[in-house]
Amino acid sequence: MAAELTAAQAALAQVATDPGAKKPDPIVVGSGITRTFGGLKAVDVEHIEIQRGVITALIGPNGAGKTTLFNLLTGFDEPNSGQWSFNGNALQSVSAYKVARLGMVRTFQLTKVLAKLTVIENMRLGATGQKGEKFWLAPFKWLWKGQEDEITSRADDLLARFKLDAKREDFAGSLSGGQRKLLEMARALMVDPELIMLDEPMAGVNPALKQSLLGHVQSLRDEGRTVLFVEHDMDMVRHISDWVIVMAQGQIVAEGTPQSVMADQRVIDAYLGAHHDTDLSELDEAALEAEVEAEIKEEQA
Repeated sequence: MAAELTAAQAALAQVATDPGAKKPDPIVVGSGITRTFGGLKAVDVEHIEIQRGVITALIGPNGAGKTTLFNLLTGFDEPNSGQWSFNGNALQSVSAYKVARLGMVRTFQLTKVLAKLTVIENMRLGATGQKGEKFWLAPFKWLWKGQEDEITSRADDLLARFKLDAKREDFAGSLSGGQRKLLEMARALMVDPELIMLDEPMAGVNPALKQSLLGHVQSLRDEGRTVLFVEHDMDMVRHISDWVIVMAQGQIVAEGTPQSVMADQRVIDAYLGAHHDTDLSELDEAALEAEVEAEIKEEQA
């Protein structure tokens, strides 16, 4: 697996840093994806590709359209236009639960644990294809008991991995914010996904758990999975991501390695404004002051 990871990371070295750059082995490909809310175009992505087997960070200022793009790709929202695929399977108009069954799962910025169920019950619900969920099989426990035991065993292994085994019988609603993030990530693995999409995994997590979460995200890649995550913590982005995609005003404005992206003027402009480093001359300042004074006088009149 280490050799495959190294190959996937090395392949990115040959990728252009232009927005929407083509990847050597993309797991997700999308084109012409748009989503408007009234007069606001929240997403306007001409082309996007996510490389298989690496960690890709999706960054951008607040309101850039990152979470909306997540919602579109995973079937939680409908676009106005566009097409995209996962492993060559077209996903337009595919329901979110069917997208998950294909191996593309996501977590949420605000965790979606079922607070009144125990931790182990939350984990069991994450498994798909359960015979006991079928109406005509539910009364006959002997037909699905073996499968449920296997699911429970897998859930216990994941809880131990994420250090939540001590909370097994606790209600999910009693967990801290960081523990809920861990539970949601562990539950996502119950379907053995190829692609895991994490929406701000560090949001609301105390510093004591951040390092643990970082390690878990890296371990997903080390297992051969693909990770796409939205994050505002630039230290995390620099530390664990192999590739970075930058959004601003609904569009992809830059791509590249963490080091190249952080130094990209397009990224600096996206976060700080296109003219953040332009000095005003004395004449400019005088003209600006005169304009403000004129507006004040007009309002007073």
